[in-house]
Amino acid sequence: MKQFTSDIKRAQGREDFSRAINPESFNPTPSTLNIEHSNRLNVERWSLKSECSAATAPNWRVLAAAGGAARAPLAAVSLLLAVTGFGAPSAEPANPKTNAKARTILRYLHELSARKEGPRILSGQFSNFGNGANLRLMEQIRDKTGRWPALIGVDYADFGRGSLTYKVPNKVAIDYWKQGGLVTVMAHLYNPANPKGGGLRDKGVNLEDLLQSGTDTHTRWMQELDLMAEGLQELKAAGVAVLWRPFHEMNGGWFWWGAKEPSQFIRVWRHMFDYFSQTKNLDNLLWVYGPNHGQNTAKYYAGENYVDLVGLDAYTDFVDRQHIKGYDEVIALPKPFGFTEYGPHGSQNPPGDYDYRRFIDGLEKDFPQTCFFMSWNAKWSLAQNNYTKELLAHPSVINRDGLPAGLVRAE
Repeated sequence: MKQFTSDIKRAQGREDFSRAINPESFNPTPSTLNIEHSNRLNVERWSLKSECSAATAPNWRVLAAAGGAARAPLAAVSLLLAVTGFGAPSAEPANPKTNAKARTILRYLHELSARKEGPRILSGQFSNFGNGANLRLMEQIRDKTGRWPALIGVDYADFGRGSLTYKVPNKVAIDYWKQGGLVTVMAHLYNPANPKGGGLRDKGVNLEDLLQSGTDTHTRWMQELDLMAEGLQELKAAGVAVLWRPFHEMNGGWFWWGAKEPSQFIRVWRHMFDYFSQTKNLDNLLWVYGPNHGQNTAKYYAGENYVDLVGLDAYTDFVDRQHIKGYDEVIALPKPFGFTEYGPHGSQNPPGDYDYRRFIDGLEKDFPQTCFFMSWNAKWSLAQNNYTKELLAHPSVINRDGLPAGLVRAE
């Protein structure tokens, strides 16, 4: 009976959201006809205002800083979302030019974040780095559990060349998107201060040099940004909305961009954001802030106007507040929260015998605002550990076939 009730709630959640994003497909009863017609008109008016605002507001960052005047049209839709039950207040993207598909996904994540029970946590799995990306791991998970994760992760790192590559990761991402899954992209960045390339774990990098015009470091950084943008533009052309997670684990000292002066890091984040959003017109991105659990988890946050989603990376068997630190600081930020990376055991040499029921139990008990997670690959993955079938069948978990109709589609 419990599972039957859960299945009903899952179906109702999909239908409610599908009706919200595809109002023309909803056949209302006479008792709901007037309110549905009114809500539809409000959504259409808001969409028109948003499109006009994006097309005619070159100084949108200044307007936002002056008090958010450019974001006024969202007030009406935020109220509408709250009333109709398929969104949550403050679901406006950081980039006001964000396209309709990415906006819809963001509203859905806000709605999940606001739920207190029922299906509310998107499952996810990292595939692999660079040219190693493929769908085999997702297929293994399907074979083992009977379900596809809702989200696939790829990384643009090309460790062999000390650079970045996007063709193979993008093909995998596009294929999964066409099959109905969500996509997140990250990059283990090479160090632009290192003329030889590579240098992921270099020490002593001055982040200010990345933004100092006329320097070799700045030139290499702009080339790196352009390479990333090429990959993200290819995904945009394919109609893929991306949860873009740059500079992951920036509060730790193991990557060249990590554990720096927060104000310097924030300037670099904002520079990338403005370059991608304005110069490159990448309107298909939702920006994900993903520190490692531990200390200073909120210190590197670039601000509400530069971030859409927040999370924590954590590698531990123990999914509780004693072992995963920094949750309270991150959920105080006004964005949906998820575990941007999770792996059992620790950051090295996992045995691959973890009971993943402990993970979902820990989320529900100690991290109730979680609305998505991405397990790491290899022996941390959902294919290699125990009780992953039970994890993906849990009433709180949403897999690919549980996503609302119309949330993801090939274009």
